[in-house]
Amino acid sequence: MAKINHKKDLAITQNVKNKQPKFEFTLKQQKYIFVYSCLLIPLLFFIVIRFAPTLYTFNVGFREWDILSPEKPFVGMDNYVNLFKDEVFLKSMLNTIIYVVVGVSGQLIIGLAIALMLQRINRFVGLFRVIYFIPYITSIVAVSWVFKWLLMPNGIVNDWLVKLGFESQLFLGSPTQAIYVIIATMIWQGLGFQMIIFLAGLENIPKMFYEAADIDGANGWHKFKSITIPLLNPTIVFSAVIGSIGFLQSFTQVLNMTQGGPLNSSNTMVHYIYQLAFQQYKMGYAAAATVILFLIVLLLTLFQMKVLTKKFEY
Repeated sequence: MAKINHKKDLAITQNVKNKQPKFEFTLKQQKYIFVYSCLLIPLLFFIVIRFAPTLYTFNVGFREWDILSPEKPFVGMDNYVNLFKDEVFLKSMLNTIIYVVVGVSGQLIIGLAIALMLQRINRFVGLFRVIYFIPYITSIVAVSWVFKWLLMPNGIVNDWLVKLGFESQLFLGSPTQAIYVIIATMIWQGLGFQMIIFLAGLENIPKMFYEAADIDGANGWHKFKSITIPLLNPTIVFSAVIGSIGFLQSFTQVLNMTQGGPLNSSNTMVHYIYQLAFQQYKMGYAAAATVILFLIVLLLTLFQMKVLTKKFEY
C-alpha cells in the first residue's frame, strides 16, 4: 500500500508541474527583447536630453523669465509680440535668410562642381579628396580666427590688394561686406562635406544611362541636365536640407569674427538668442525667439522636401 501511495504522489506532483505556466521565451522573442532594450537607452536619452528641454522652452517663452528674479510671471504672447517689434531681432532674421539663400546655393553649386571634377580624374583622387575635406574637420573657431586675421585692415589680403593697385577693404568692419565674408568662410569650410555627399550620389548613377546618351549623340550639357541632375535629386534634397539647417544655426563664425557687427549687419537669430539669454539674462525673451527659430527650421525643411523632391524614371 505504501508503494502504491508513493506512485500516486509522484503522479500528482508531475501533473502539478505540468500545469504550472511556463515563462520561458523563444529565441525570436529573446531577440526582440534584446533589440528593444538596446533601443530604449537612446530613446530615454533623447526624451531626457532633447525632448523634455524643448517642451520646457515653450513654457519659458510664455513667461517673463529673468534669471536674476525669483518670480517668473506668465505673460502669454507678450514675448512674441515684442520680438516682432524688436528691430535687432527683425534684422537678425533677415540676415539669417541671407545666410541660408546665399550660403546653401554656394555650397551646392561649388560642391557639385568639385565632385564632378574629382570624378573625372584618375590620378591622386584620394589626395584631392583629403585636401578638400580637411577644412570640414578643422575647428570652426580656428578657421574663423585665421580668416579674421587674414582680412584685418592691415592683414595679408589688404596688403596684396594695395600691391596690385586696388584700395584696401574693410571686410569684417564693413556693414555691407561682413555678412558675405562670413558666408564665404562657411561655404569654404563646408565644401568637403558637400563634395563627399555628391560623390556618393554620382557613383550611384548607372553608367549605362551615359552610354545610351553617347549613342544618341548627346553632349556634356545635355547629359548633365537630363541624367545627372534628375538622378541626383535625392542627394540634392538631402544636401539642401542639411545645409539650410546648418546656416540657420550660424553662430560660432559670427561670434568669433564679428560678434554680430558692425551695426548688427552680420547678426543671426542664434547669436541674438545668445545675447538675450547670456548677456541680457532675458530667458523668456530668448526662449520665445528659440521657438520661432524652431518653427522656421521645421517649416523650411518640410517645404524643401515637398518642393525639391521629384521622381524620375528611365
